[in-house]
Amino acid sequence: MELKDKVALITGSSRGIGKATAIRFAKAGAKIIINYLNSEAKANQLVKEIKKIGSDAIAIKCDVSNENDVKNMVDKTIKEFGKIDILVNNAGIVYDVPLFQKTVSQWKRTFEVNLVGIFLCSKYVSNHMLKRGSGVIVNISSTNGINNTDPTSADYDASKSGIINLTKNLASELAPKIRVNSIAPGWIDTDMNKDLPKDLLKAELENVFMKRFGKPEEIAAAALFLASDDASYITGSTLIVDGGHK
Repeated sequence: MELKDKVALITGSSRGIGKATAIRFAKAGAKIIINYLNSEAKANQLVKEIKKIGSDAIAIKCDVSNENDVKNMVDKTIKEFGKIDILVNNAGIVYDVPLFQKTVSQWKRTFEVNLVGIFLCSKYVSNHMLKRGSGVIVNISSTNGINNTDPTSADYDASKSGIINLTKNLASELAPKIRVNSIAPGWIDTDMNKDLPKDLLKAELENVFMKRFGKPEEIAAAALFLASDDASYITGSTLIVDGGHK
C-alpha cells in the first residue's frame, strides 16, 4: 500500500475533490484528518466511511484562513496521530458573480481561503515536518490559474494562479526534506460547478478533448501519485489534469 502508516491532513475534505482524496488515501493505507468548516455531518459520515475501509480518521473543524484555527488543527492532529506526513491543501471557495458586481469582502475572502489558507497550513505543518526530516505537500490549484476562462471568476483565477507561484516558492524553501507540488484540475464534476449556467457547461464541454468532465476520483489519483514515493524526484511542479483542453 503506497501510503501505509502515513498520516494525511486534507483540508476542505468533507465533500468533492477533498472527500475523494481522503477515501483514496485511506484505501492506500493512510490515516486521515478530515478538515471542514460548515459540513460537520458530512465530515463525521466520512470518518465512519474511512473506518469501514479499515483505516482511521478524525474530523476537525477549522477555518484555514484563521491562524489560531490552523495552529489548533495541527496540534490536535499531532496529539491524535503523533505526526503529519502529508498535507493536501484542497480547501477553496468561489463566488460566481459578474466581475464589477463583486464586493471587496468577496475578493478578500477568496484570497483568504484559497491562498492565505495554503500559506498558513503549509507554515505550521511544514514546521512539524522539518523537525521529523520529511514530508509532502500537495496544493490543489486549477487550470483557471493558467488560462483565463470567464471574468466572473477573476478573483478565483488570480488566487489559483497565486497557488502555482506559491507552490514553487514553498518547494524552494522546504527542499530537500519536503516536496511541494500542485495539481491544476480542469472541469470536474463537483458541487462547486453544479449551479453554473447549463449553456456555459455545454460550451466548455465541447472544448474538452475527452468530451466529459473529470471525476473527483481522478484528481484524487493524481494527488496519490504526488504524495507517494513514486514521485520522489518531483517538486515545485504543477500537474494539469483537465482531459485536454482547446
